[in-house]
Amino acid sequence: MATLAVALVVLVAMPLGFVLLQAVFPGLASGSLAKPFSHLSATLGDPALLKLIGNTLKLGLAVVLLSALIGIPLGALRGLYRVPFAACWDVLLLVPFMVPPYIAALGWIMFLQPRGYLQQIVGVNLGEFLFSVYGVAFVMTLNVFPVVYFAVSRSLAASGSRLADAARVAGASPWQCFTRVTLPLAMPGIAASLLLVFTMAIEEYGTPAALAANAGFYVLVTGIERRFSDWPIDLPGASTLSMILVTMAMTAYFIQRRLLAGRGYETQTGKPAQGQARSLGPWRVPVVIAFAAIGVIAAGVPLFAILATAFSRTLSGGLAWDNLSLIHFEAIAQSGGSAGRALGTSLSLGAAAALITGALGFGVAYCVVKSRSRGRVVLDVLSVLPNTLPGVVVAVGMILAWNQSFWPVSPYDSWAILLMAYCCLMLPYPVRYANAAFTQLADSLEAAARVHGAGGFMVMTRILLPLILPSMLAAMLMVFAVASRELVASLLLAPSGVQTVSLFIWRQFEQGSVGQGMAMSAVTIFMTTGITLLVTLRLNRL
Repeated sequence: MATLAVALVVLVAMPLGFVLLQAVFPGLASGSLAKPFSHLSATLGDPALLKLIGNTLKLGLAVVLLSALIGIPLGALRGLYRVPFAACWDVLLLVPFMVPPYIAALGWIMFLQPRGYLQQIVGVNLGEFLFSVYGVAFVMTLNVFPVVYFAVSRSLAASGSRLADAARVAGASPWQCFTRVTLPLAMPGIAASLLLVFTMAIEEYGTPAALAANAGFYVLVTGIERRFSDWPIDLPGASTLSMILVTMAMTAYFIQRRLLAGRGYETQTGKPAQGQARSLGPWRVPVVIAFAAIGVIAAGVPLFAILATAFSRTLSGGLAWDNLSLIHFEAIAQSGGSAGRALGTSLSLGAAAALITGALGFGVAYCVVKSRSRGRVVLDVLSVLPNTLPGVVVAVGMILAWNQSFWPVSPYDSWAILLMAYCCLMLPYPVRYANAAFTQLADSLEAAARVHGAGGFMVMTRILLPLILPSMLAAMLMVFAVASRELVASLLLAPSGVQTVSLFIWRQFEQGSVGQGMAMSAVTIFMTTGITLLVTLRLNRL
């Protein structure tokens, strides 16, 4: 536990602690601790603050509700039944994680705006819907609902239908079995995933900034960004708003713990059980249609917009055969190797972040769920904190923490600080998934192994790890997909000479090369999708 505590302090507590110090001491960035709290009256007295908080809560809860309505039914079907083309649906629903939110938002703009691709194809203009609160919630839901889908499907696949079958023998109807047995036993995974969805929704910047600004709908994270970007820069004000955001997310976290406290969710006890998924029977075709429809809307539409823009010679030419061209891909290939180096850097950092956070997530979740140590609540809180802050705030915390003269060695201005930032931001994924998986494991499994002479390492590697491996691998694939296209922290922390895919794409847009930016986005998406597909197919054969 000591090693885990040190890792979390370095990755999480230090940068977030410096953000808190900046919120208390306005002059911290210049080395002064004078006049603590002197800026609070101006920040908290801002009449727009209550509206920012209200809009943030409204958006977060709307995305949670929509994600639950989509993710829970699809996850239950995937976990309990033999869904045709299941591996393909898993990869398809990972695509939203591989598309950067700002690229997905731009794709939806290109598709639904006046004279957009949808209007060119069927003559329908949904621009008014897109540039509204409802449009923001819709687009954000399509980006994050796979969190719920994967959590529910892996949780139910691990627990199986054994207890529901016992309920059927006792006279319960299929609906009663699902609502009174199966669904409650999946509550750890559902609650953990919905907590992640809420925190992801309230910390997302790109989609609200791109879609809702014209409608005057601002949230806390856009308020934080404006304090960073507008002159004079208001670091104390941005840090204070960040602490409000943390408070909101931590309130949701403690509500989750309160709802699950005192209840048992053990479904794996070591007893022989039939783990075979059920047949869908006559529902086979409707279920495939439902998966295909959701996949097309969540992944197909943004990909279509990205590819249509990438293969169009000019935007004004629209969807026309004579406007098709490879000019943007040729420009990328002729960029002197910078595109390839950026892609290699992002894939390497994403893979490293997945491995590190996977190991930390396993250890933290075990300590939180299975141990009785006093420090387990602190570990749990530290592990969920990163997902309560925007990437821009975590990046600033890293700068404030590590750009100090008293450090004999510092990761600042190297690729290591990028990796640390990615690990900090992505850590909640494996921790929440592993936490839900450990909750379903009976303590008797570990006790039986120890009685037969197994040591701690053998219990971990031969019993516990194989049982939670499906949930861990799903979380690590998400970490890889998200970290390999992370933008905000990369913009602030990438040292000179180090360029990631997101930075390459962002600079293309800054230069007005939308087609080249979309072309590089397409290459990146298909590269990460291909890697994910290969990993998924390999695991399904084991």
